Amino acid sequence: MNRKTEILAPAGSFECVLGAVRCGADAVYLGTRDFNARRNAENFSPEELKKTIEYCRARGVKVHITLNTLISDEEFDAVLLTIKHVCALGADVLILQDLGLAHFARECAPSLLRHASTQMSVQTGAGLALLKKLGFSRAVLPRELSKGEIASLRKSTDMELEMFVHGALCMCVSGQCYMSAMLGSRSGNRGLCAQPCRLPFSAGEPGRHDLSLKDLSLIEELPALSALGIDSFKIEGRMKRPEYVAAAVTSARQALAGSLHSETAEKLKAVFSRSGFTKGYFENSRGPQMFGTRRREDVTAASAKVLSSLKNLYSKETPRVGVSFLLSVLEGEVLSLSARAGDKTVFVSSETVPEKAQSKPLSKELLSSWLSKCGSTPFYPQEIEIELDEGLTVSAGEVNRLRREALEKLEAELGAVKPISFTDKNTAVPPHVAAKQKKFRIVLSNGEQIPEDLSNVENLFFPLNIEEKYVESVKNKGVSIGIDIPRALFGVENKVRSQLERVKKLGISDALCSTLDAVALAKDCGFTVHGGFSLNVFNSRSVAVLEGLGVKSVTLSPELTLSQCEKMGGSAERGIIAYGRLPLMLVRNCPVKNVKTCAECKGKSFLTDRMGFRFPVLCRGYYQEILNSKVIYLGDRQDEIKNLDFLTMLFTFEKRESVDAVLNAYRKGKGAKGDFTRGLYYRGVE
Repeated sequence: MNRKTEILAPAGSFECVLGAVRCGADAVYLGTRDFNARRNAENFSPEELKKTIEYCRARGVKVHITLNTLISDEEFDAVLLTIKHVCALGADVLILQDLGLAHFARECAPSLLRHASTQMSVQTGAGLALLKKLGFSRAVLPRELSKGEIASLRKSTDMELEMFVHGALCMCVSGQCYMSAMLGSRSGNRGLCAQPCRLPFSAGEPGRHDLSLKDLSLIEELPALSALGIDSFKIEGRMKRPEYVAAAVTSARQALAGSLHSETAEKLKAVFSRSGFTKGYFENSRGPQMFGTRRREDVTAASAKVLSSLKNLYSKETPRVGVSFLLSVLEGEVLSLSARAGDKTVFVSSETVPEKAQSKPLSKELLSSWLSKCGSTPFYPQEIEIELDEGLTVSAGEVNRLRREALEKLEAELGAVKPISFTDKNTAVPPHVAAKQKKFRIVLSNGEQIPEDLSNVENLFFPLNIEEKYVESVKNKGVSIGIDIPRALFGVENKVRSQLERVKKLGISDALCSTLDAVALAKDCGFTVHGGFSLNVFNSRSVAVLEGLGVKSVTLSPELTLSQCEKMGGSAERGIIAYGRLPLMLVRNCPVKNVKTCAECKGKSFLTDRMGFRFPVLCRGYYQEILNSKVIYLGDRQDEIKNLDFLTMLFTFEKRESVDAVLNAYRKGKGAKGDFTRGLYYRGVE
């Protein structure tokens, strides 16, 4: 594939933009004041955004706008104005997570490129194909992939692929974390993650940090990744200082050139790290060595001397745009100069007419040397042509003035606003009318949990590895039997396809799909698709998008309030998680292995936070889910759950007797026993 590899740098302020561009970034990504995954960053006002886009465009640098959060129905009027403003300024790309917002942006501004955020959690070739069908031109890959898995995904698609190569590593797969929301109503899916994973969570003795990973750094691997065909190398850090941005971009640029200096690498580590760096996922070497915290020595490593040297990297303008000059010094005519860069050409002239030389006449070489002095501008001389009559002279000052005027004019022309066509498509999604009686949908972890009483149970979902005897035991009992496709599919796409074909032969035709990967695989294999909770359906337009993909029903986001759920439009059947331990994190590096082996764990471990709450770790074999310390219980609040078609119940560690007891309690509207939570259905998220 003939592709130019892009270095994509973070920018939380205009000074970060300077650090990125002057150190060699090909593109920057940044957020407006709302609707982006780093709402705590300084971000950009409308005036600052205009200044940034003009500055970057003049230097051939692209600007990616992050709108990578979940959007509520009430926010679409505001986000419409944001997209309209972005189009008016001619930004290059929108980075998106929300399915409804992505479709909305496509309708309003079809020529504006859309990139699928890593928050969309797509991990398979089938998922990438679905993203392409939805109109995305690029996908940002998860951080948890190995080199072999990255190579496999590259071969599976002709979409552009982007990946993080340096910066913070979340413990949880992006887009699948609900911990910050559940513990403090600050949603990571809404750009306000409070980073609880950096606090003490111990799999053993108190005080450990078993959810805190070291920062990622694949800078040394950039030549190999470029050879693989990765289109964009993304640096994390929109909340970090400009010196960090400068160090990371400089390191990446040197690495791609095959000349990464040890001094540069050391400064990058000094400016920010957590116990050093890791590339454990990339090397398929997960384990305790990947964990780390921000130590005192990590903080003090960023000395004033280091920061000063990094600031020097971007203290002056970097020439990155080639310019072609044509200077005319002709007898009897005023001096004139044209300057060309890209598709722009400007002309300037002087009131000065060249004089006859009294001693030494001008030479083309001398004039060329004067024009070559483009310092303190973004330009470097690419081609210089001189039209010169013999025996003339003119002052160096006048030629220099023309050069400065031409370059200023050229920079303004290159940076001029190029609006993108925008049409207001803010049409309402038709309201939903639910069935009169809500049914139960139960999701089991094993066949031994099948309840005796299946009355009012409409759907029963088994794990993918379910044995035939359990499927046969519930056939002809008036319940629709389905399969729960795993939420993590790293490197197992083909295996899962085979398993889906196996269960299909058992007579199972429904699939619970909690990611776009699962939706794509289930559709490919001919299953009826039901959307799970971690598709993050947060608005009516997302419901409509999934309907368009043939999804029969959706489980709404657990970060919505009951009131928001009630007002959700669209015709697809919908429900909520009404019982169970909500999976707060989906992880690929088991935190329990920091203190014990799998044989010692036996799938019965938990993490303890600094308050003493215990969070069970549910082992799914090749990935783990960290569950909430309390079960969601709404059995006695069912009359407050309005305009929904079903209630989903997640059973993890419960025995059959407990499953029956829970179902019976919901049938009778009983109150809960023991410790429980109402989830976020009454308090919502920021």
